[in-house]
Amino acid sequence: MGYEKYIDKDILDKFEFCNYGHALEILHDVFSTEWNELQDCLRRLTLTLADIKKAGGNESPIPKKFDDVLYPYGWREIRISGDLIVKKYPRQAAQRRGRFADEPYEIESIEGYIDGHNIDFLKNKVAFDLEWNSKDQTFDRDLLAMRTYFDCGLIDVGVIVTRAEELNEIFRQEKDDSGLPLMKKYGASTTWLGKLIYRLDSRRNGGCPILAIGIGKECVEGYGRLT
Repeated sequence: MGYEKYIDKDILDKFEFCNYGHALEILHDVFSTEWNELQDCLRRLTLTLADIKKAGGNESPIPKKFDDVLYPYGWREIRISGDLIVKKYPRQAAQRRGRFADEPYEIESIEGYIDGHNIDFLKNKVAFDLEWNSKDQTFDRDLLAMRTYFDCGLIDVGVIVTRAEELNEIFRQEKDDSGLPLMKKYGASTTWLGKLIYRLDSRRNGGCPILAIGIGKECVEGYGRLT
C-alpha cells in the first residue's frame, strides 16, 4: 500500500493498516512526535495466550499495556461536554434588509448539546482509541466521538486499534480455561477490523481522518514469523 514511507517496517510486519482521509500523512508530517509515540506503543505490544483468554472489558490486561506506554508520554483519556448558545439578532430596521443589530434580542442555551463523548487517549490534536473485544456497535460510538471532536476543532486526526482478522487463526486453535474454543468469545459481532472498515467505507467518521490498525498474530507470543 506504499506505507513504508510513513510506518517503520517492524511495525508494518505486525499490524494491518487502513488509511482514511490521509490520516497517516497527517500523523507523519504534522504530528511526528505523537506518531512516533504511537509507533513505540505498537512496537512494544506483546500479547500472550493468557492475555487473550482473560475476560474483556475492564478485566482484560490488554488496555493496560497501552496505558503503561502512553500515559508516561502525556496521553490522557478525555471526555468532552458542551452547551450550545443560540443568539438571535434582529434586523436594524424594516427597510434595511441584511443589516442586523450588534446585540441579540434573545439568547438561548441548550445544555448538554454535546455530551458523553470520550476518547481513550488524547494528546495535542491526535485521538487514539483501542477496541479489543466489545460489541461491534462500539465502533459507532467511537466514530461519533471522533467526528464530534473534529467538528469542534479539538482534533485533526483519529487512530483506532482493534483486532485483525488473522487472529481468528489463533482463536480457532486455542481454548479458554473452561475448554471452549476462543472463537466463542471472539465472535463475528465483536470489534475487529472488518467491522470498523465497513463503517469507515460508509463515511461514519464524517470528515475526520482516521487511521485504522489491526493487531496481527505476530503480536502474540508463539505465533507469526517474528516470534
